[in-house]
Amino acid sequence: MVGADLLTDTLSHALARYRATPSSELAVVDSSGSALAFSDPARIISSGADGQTGMAPLEQLSPVMAQLVRSVGRPPAPIAKPQIIEVDGREWSVHVTPLLSELSEASGDFLALATPVDELMADVYATQRFLLFLLLAAIVLSLPIVWLVAKRIADQLNSLGEQAAAIERFDFSTAVPLNTPIHEIYDLGQAIAQMKETIRKFLEVSTALAAERNFATLLGRVLHEVRIAADSDGGVFYLLDEAAGRLQPAAQRWAEQGAAAATLPSGPLLTESGHPLVAAAHNLAAPSRTLIGRPRPPGLDYLDARYGDSEIEMIALPLLGRRGNLVGIVCNFMAPGQPPPSAERMALVQAFAGAAAVAIDQQRLLQAQKTLLRAIVSLLAGAIDAKSPYTGAHCQRVPVLTEMLARAAHESKAAPFSDFSLSEDEWEALYIASWLHDCGKVTTPEYVVDKATKLETIYNRIHEIRMRFEVLKRDHEIATLRAIAGGGDAQALQAELARELQVLDEEFRFVASCNEGGEFMSPDKTERLNSIAARSWQRTLDDRLGVSTEERARLLRTPVAALPVTEKLLADKPEHIVERGPAELMPADNPWGFRLDQPASRYNRGELYNLSIGRGTLSEEERYQINHHIVQTIIMLSQLPFPPHLKNVVELAGGHHEKIDGSGYPKGLRGEEMSVPARIMAIADIFEALTATDRPYKAGKKLSEAIRIMGFMAREQHIDAELFRLFLSSGVYRDYAQKFLQPEFIDEVDIAPYLAPQ
Repeated sequence: MVGADLLTDTLSHALARYRATPSSELAVVDSSGSALAFSDPARIISSGADGQTGMAPLEQLSPVMAQLVRSVGRPPAPIAKPQIIEVDGREWSVHVTPLLSELSEASGDFLALATPVDELMADVYATQRFLLFLLLAAIVLSLPIVWLVAKRIADQLNSLGEQAAAIERFDFSTAVPLNTPIHEIYDLGQAIAQMKETIRKFLEVSTALAAERNFATLLGRVLHEVRIAADSDGGVFYLLDEAAGRLQPAAQRWAEQGAAAATLPSGPLLTESGHPLVAAAHNLAAPSRTLIGRPRPPGLDYLDARYGDSEIEMIALPLLGRRGNLVGIVCNFMAPGQPPPSAERMALVQAFAGAAAVAIDQQRLLQAQKTLLRAIVSLLAGAIDAKSPYTGAHCQRVPVLTEMLARAAHESKAAPFSDFSLSEDEWEALYIASWLHDCGKVTTPEYVVDKATKLETIYNRIHEIRMRFEVLKRDHEIATLRAIAGGGDAQALQAELARELQVLDEEFRFVASCNEGGEFMSPDKTERLNSIAARSWQRTLDDRLGVSTEERARLLRTPVAALPVTEKLLADKPEHIVERGPAELMPADNPWGFRLDQPASRYNRGELYNLSIGRGTLSEEERYQINHHIVQTIIMLSQLPFPPHLKNVVELAGGHHEKIDGSGYPKGLRGEEMSVPARIMAIADIFEALTATDRPYKAGKKLSEAIRIMGFMAREQHIDAELFRLFLSSGVYRDYAQKFLQPEFIDEVDIAPYLAPQ
């Protein structure tokens, strides 16, 4: 300060004017600690105990100054930085600084300054409150904007989160939103969209490959998807022929219409070292990239037709099966100047190739199983045909004829077959059913199937009958000789013997002709047979010796007769009846729905009974046994675990003896209860049986005769009349005849009368 000779009162008032705050206190103190001036002039003068007045010491000016003296001493020492003291609970900021003279030298006086902190900071606090108010106001005013912006960002993030959850559920139906100004969210959305599309495409292709049933279509689809993923100009699929040890081309696909070659040459052997395809086949770990120039490697010269002399890049991916074995190779060809696929595209290509390899391996395994099943079915059918020469190749020809007629119905555009069609699975079911339609014949005894004469069982029992006639003839000769020896008329007795022997010969010839079963047994023939059967002969040996346990049990039905025993020449004895066991009885409520007229006994081997059969050689019991093969067919096939697409095999195979009018067997189904393929098989079964020329027991019928008989069956509603007309109009009957009938059995047939609706 500039020194000046100022009055104490004037200086005090000056200090009062320069107070920083209303309560601030300023004091000028000399070196002894006495106040020279104070911001409250009334306090500067004090009275002593002796009544004299003087300048008040600093500590008497105010409680604040007193506290200052206590804090810094008296006289107060300079305080470089303000200090905080507390007086009566109020904080004060105090500062002591020396006063300078005109010559900038210390004068020994000090300026003491004390300001309440609350008053000192009042403006700061006010400003702080104002700024806080402004901040709160800004926050309040910006909340809607922030909320709107945050909500939009949150909505977009939530949408991306929903897309991620949808991908986790394999739901690819909604699009990923990408309309956002926020770069990071846009990039994230684009990445999710690309990931979603990649996963969707991969799953779609994998599902399509797994569902594809046609092997050629499967190969084409695999090659198409791999080519698109690699963005290549074209590709060729090579399959490994394990038997030949060679890679064989199986499919080709190119970017535009047309191919490098109409037909591709065979691929290389796996032993041809240096060939790029062979190198790829041996490098199973990763795709192989090779530049293919001129001259082309063997088997790749078809590339010249598309690329000329240009050098191209070939990317070959080996396809591995479940066992890590090589299935084939997919070759992608990049056009000249075309950049190679990126690492991301190659990863997708390899993923597609892996899925394709599994699908192809599965298809080949499935095809091998189908081939094995067909071979087993054909083997069984061949065994049935080989079991008896009387069935010839019936089980092998019926499937051919069934397929021919089914194909005609499938391709027919006219009613009532315009809506009829067979799927691939239905064709397979029809194939298996037609080959197994007579599989129940494995349970039919051969001597029943092969029964060529009425008395035949394991052997032809006509030999027993002939021996009895021989015995009768010997008995007559012995009786005649005895009569002559007894003195009878030899000439008359010899003549009588000759007549009797002639009668026996004629009767045996008649019995033998009845045994052949070639002619209908009229009532007069039956009467004559009964007359011959009434002859008697004598048995002198026990008929219960050397027989089986089963036969001995049947013989016990009659008491033992004393020998010699007189017996009828032809007899129906109790022991000729073979009873049906409990397991062979078919209840009316059987689970298969059979409606059978079951004979009481399993077999009736009575001699007179069998010789009296009206037509053919089979008795009622034996005919039931023959017909029972279809029952066994249904029972046997019902026990097989057919997959769903083959469930109707049982219905198809078991319906070929049913009739349209419901008089067939074993279920007595009517036409509307039978499927079209089942009715087709019934026609095939009948036509094959009528035209077969390899049956020992009958001659084959000519084509016209077979058609005539089937015409009657159609009119009598034994076979489907519409299918029979299609059988004729489509020419199936003649195509089959030219394939299987001998030329002499193929005659002219006028089919016009049979084509007219009845």
